Amino acid sequence: MILSESDLRDRAGRIRLACFDVDGTLTDGRLIYDGEGRESKAFHVLDGQGIKLLEENGVTVALVTARRNAAVQARARDLGLQHVFAGVKDKGAVLLQLCETLELTPAQATHMGDDLPDLPALLQVGLAAAPANAHPWVAERVHWQSRARGGEGAVRELCDLILDAKGLRQAVLDRFGVA
Repeated sequence: MILSESDLRDRAGRIRLACFDVDGTLTDGRLIYDGEGRESKAFHVLDGQGIKLLEENGVTVALVTARRNAAVQARARDLGLQHVFAGVKDKGAVLLQLCETLELTPAQATHMGDDLPDLPALLQVGLAAAPANAHPWVAERVHWQSRARGGEGAVRELCDLILDAKGLRQAVLDRFGVA
């Protein structure tokens, strides 16, 4: 279901809501527990910068995850995200509800996820995306797949694609003093 370059850019240019799975998308998918049973996660700084750039340029960002974890809440606070959905059983329903709340259509949304629980959301959005190491049954159903693996800059690739398709690349570069 991979799109042509022009269709991809057209869909990416319409995005006003970007939803991201956490485990396997914003992280490498490994679950790490300490001796007390507390879970920790590693997030890639490039992904965080991409998320901030989307938000600063008018694209709402949401985290939608099946698991509940304090590290996810901490990362969301660090990024200043207002839309964090943890313990989600039906990611598609959450996505549709968020679209309704924000007065957007699913065609104006993207979801990036790596495994079967992401399919209900991926099958409803205008731009379905997955990291390079997504499960094959997910990868064959998305419009676009990153070159990077989950937790290794995959989210940033999607953020950059959206910003570029909206014609914002130079404005972003200008902000950082690049002519």
